[in-house]
Amino acid sequence: MPDLTPVLSSDAIARRVDELARQISTDYRDADLVMIGVLKGAFVFLADLIRRVEVKCLAIDFIRVASYGSKNQSCGSVGLLKDVELNVAGKDVIIVEDILDSGLTLAFLKKHLSSMQPRSVKTCVFIDKLERRQVDIQADYVCHTLKEGFLVGYGLDYAEAYRHLPGIYNLNFN
Repeated sequence: MPDLTPVLSSDAIARRVDELARQISTDYRDADLVMIGVLKGAFVFLADLIRRVEVKCLAIDFIRVASYGSKNQSCGSVGLLKDVELNVAGKDVIIVEDILDSGLTLAFLKKHLSSMQPRSVKTCVFIDKLERRQVDIQADYVCHTLKEGFLVGYGLDYAEAYRHLPGIYNLNFN
């Protein structure tokens, strides 16, 4: 049975989400903004973030990809399981992702959504984890940066478990 080591408290998360929402609100105050959450991991972060963002026009959509499954590292390829439903042409888009790890998923999504002719495509990640980066990509908005560990909680999972935890924990495999 894996054990959990606390990494980020729910209070630390809330403070940083507030700061990030203020930054996005300033950057996109008069924009026609679409925030696209990457299912399933980003749904908690996206929900907290959009309730704090103040812009003229905000739409929300979701996209779903697969790259992890029940493994504790990326399988090396990304598959599109559910595409966006909104027309993003001419709009500012922010991809909201739970974790930037290998970079494969975010690079795939940025290229995919850019092909839909939005005005701009930016990226927002809850955690930027530098440990296993395989693609040269940097997020435009980062909530937290962590160096290593297999992280769960606040939407992040391991084999569909632990998403419900209010903080972030390192899942230790003994």
